[in-house]
Amino acid sequence: MSGPLTGIRILDLCTVFFGPCAAQQLGDMGADVIKIEPPTGDTTRGLGTPRNPGMGGLYLSFNRNKRGLVLDLNQPAARDALYKLVETADVVMHNLRPRPATKLGVTYDDLAAVNPKVILCTCVGFGSAGPYGEKPAYDDLIQGASGAAHMIGRHLESDPRYVPIAIADKSSAIQAVGAISMALYHRERTGEGQAIEVPMYEVMTAYNMIDYMYGETFVPPTEPAGYGRLLTPHRRPYPTKDGAVCAVVYTDRHWQRFFALIGKPELAADPRYATINARTKHIDSLYAMVGAEMATKTTAEWIRLLDEADIPVSPVNDLHSLIDDPHMQAIGFFKEMDHPTEGKLRTMDIPIRFSRTPGAIRRHAPNLGEHSAEILAEAGLGEDEIDALIAAGAAIDYGRK
Repeated sequence: MSGPLTGIRILDLCTVFFGPCAAQQLGDMGADVIKIEPPTGDTTRGLGTPRNPGMGGLYLSFNRNKRGLVLDLNQPAARDALYKLVETADVVMHNLRPRPATKLGVTYDDLAAVNPKVILCTCVGFGSAGPYGEKPAYDDLIQGASGAAHMIGRHLESDPRYVPIAIADKSSAIQAVGAISMALYHRERTGEGQAIEVPMYEVMTAYNMIDYMYGETFVPPTEPAGYGRLLTPHRRPYPTKDGAVCAVVYTDRHWQRFFALIGKPELAADPRYATINARTKHIDSLYAMVGAEMATKTTAEWIRLLDEADIPVSPVNDLHSLIDDPHMQAIGFFKEMDHPTEGKLRTMDIPIRFSRTPGAIRRHAPNLGEHSAEILAEAGLGEDEIDALIAAGAAIDYGRK
């Protein structure tokens, strides 16, 4: 069956995590994604211990369901070839700041002159309208700038710390997928292409502050910014007799059942704990009490008791046990596939389910320039023109190495 984006062609000029992650999600949903790399390749090709040069684990994880093309856009002939591809493209994505984008001829005006219906999505660090528009950015920088590192440090009662996940890149990728989908819907109704800018700084500030605005929601503020339940150092997996458990006792009913479980049902009527607002104001003492109770039983005992009470609970998986998790095993989430040069690989299933137009894993992550000649021929270039591009180093074709 076809995915919901079957028939959509996307030119992905992005590198590293943010843009490639978004483009892969679009490819998973059926889009024909053409990954266009410089001759040096995406930097993630060098991350992880590869079986073959340029095919590291991180690159393989972020670039399935794409075809690979190499173009050196510093060369006019390669730029002309790109414009031929733009003629039949629905979406172009890149992560270039305004000045490099202008230099390489991939601004919205450049592309719309070739194809007025094209949608350009720029995946950048900072919005171009502000004074940071030309600043370079990576996930760590955005975590710090958007307040995430400060919040983690405050939670841990330490100096500012980064979340050990590329959370800004991957959260912004999800926003880019949504924005591109909405722009495609608009074009379906009106025939109009447009430019989209997805800046990580603004995305993560909105992401972080939507629940942390708190008292700053009001003018003047009713209390400082920051949601106490999330910031307390007691909010953590609870140590048990033999390990740790994640439990979220949240609603009034959850707390009533939990207090009954620990033999203290009278606490449900305690003014400090009777309402969600009161519990939030006394969250440090409340969570400290929960932690003390959790230490009295094993992880398995708490999972059984809390499951029976319909209180959210989970074991604490590490990166290895997650692969063997019974739920993930039952749904076949981690799959094995054969790559023509890298052998057997493990990949993850598409997490979103469509009843009529499900996505599918159709293609392996391409070798550098694996489909260059094929894609350029589709764009209308003759064999002599393709040979000339390759001879000049303006393109690389993996099959002609």
